[in-house]
Amino acid sequence: MARNKEPGGTEFTAQAKAELATVNTRTTSARIAEVAAMLRCGSTMINDNGSLVVEAEFDSLTVAQRLRVAIEELFHTSPRVRSLPGRGRKKPRHLVTIGTGAMEVVRRTGLVGPTGVVIVGLPPQVVSGTIGDIEAAWRGAFLAKGRLAAPGRAVSLDVVCPREEIGLALVGCARRLGMTAKIRASRGMHRVVVREAEAIGALLTRMGAQRTRLEWDVLRREREELLGTDRLVNFDDANLRRSARAALAAAVRVERAMELLGDDVPEHLAEAGYLRVEHQQASLEELGRLAEPPMTKDAIAGRIRRLLSMADKKAQEEGLEDTRSVLTEEMLEGEEQ
Repeated sequence: MARNKEPGGTEFTAQAKAELATVNTRTTSARIAEVAAMLRCGSTMINDNGSLVVEAEFDSLTVAQRLRVAIEELFHTSPRVRSLPGRGRKKPRHLVTIGTGAMEVVRRTGLVGPTGVVIVGLPPQVVSGTIGDIEAAWRGAFLAKGRLAAPGRAVSLDVVCPREEIGLALVGCARRLGMTAKIRASRGMHRVVVREAEAIGALLTRMGAQRTRLEWDVLRREREELLGTDRLVNFDDANLRRSARAALAAAVRVERAMELLGDDVPEHLAEAGYLRVEHQQASLEELGRLAEPPMTKDAIAGRIRRLLSMADKKAQEEGLEDTRSVLTEEMLEGEEQ
C-alpha cells in the first residue's frame, strides 16, 4: 500500500497556525501580549491625513479573524478584515485594518510609548511580563510571520522580523522559556531561528500547538531513523534504550506540567524541569551536573517528581488532562523513577 504523502514545511506551518488560532488565552495581559506581537511583526502604521491607521497582513484568514476578535473585545473598536486574491504563485493575503481607535490600540498594547514615541522592539511590559505573557508573545509572532519546517536533515522554526530589535526581544523571550534562539539577517530582514529539535517541540507546546508538535516529532524520529542519526537505533544495550525512552517521556510530561501550572511553578522546580526539557537524552546524573549549583541525581529526580505531582493534582482538581495524557505507547514502556 502506498504511503500517504508526508506533510511539508508549508503544511506544518499552516497546521500549527490553525491550532494556535484556537488557543484560549487565559489572562488579559497575555492576550494583549499576543496582539502586540502580531501587530509588531505583521503591521505597518500609516498617517492618513493626520489620523493613524494600522494595517496588518497575514497569510491565514483564521489568524486575521483571531486578531480582529481580540481587538474588538479588548479595545472596543472594530477593525476591518478583507482578503486579497493571490496572483500567480503568490498566495492570498488577508488584511486587518484598524482605523477608528488605532491610537488607543497601539498605546494600550505598548507599541507606542506615553509620549507618542514608537517602541521599535516588543513592548517592555511584554518582555518583562509573566511566563504566560511570554508564551503569548511568541504565539502572536509565529501567527504573524512564523514558519515551521518539516523535519529532514535539519530542523527549524523561525519568525521573520521587520527589525532587529524585535528579533532580539524574541530571543530574550525564548531564553526565559529555557530555549535558545538566534538571529539571522538576510536581504534586509531578520529571522529569529530555533534549530534544536527538543527546543522546537517545547516551544510548540508552550505556544499551544501540542497536536502539531506530536505529529512533527513522529515524522522527525522516522526521518532520523532513515538517516541513521537516531541515537536510540545505535544503542546496543536494551537498558540504555529504556533509559532514553524514560527520559523522553519525562521531558514531555514536564512540558505538559509547565503548561498546566503556568506562573504557579516554584522556581527551583521550574529549573529542574527546564533542564529535563533542554537535555532530553541526558541521564539524571548528567542533569544533576548541569544544574546550578550541581546536585545529585536523586535531588533532581525528586524535584521533577514534585513538579509532575503538582501539575497532575491541578489537572485533577480542574478536570483537565494530566501530564501522562501526552505520552505515546512507546513512551509508556518506561518512565524515570
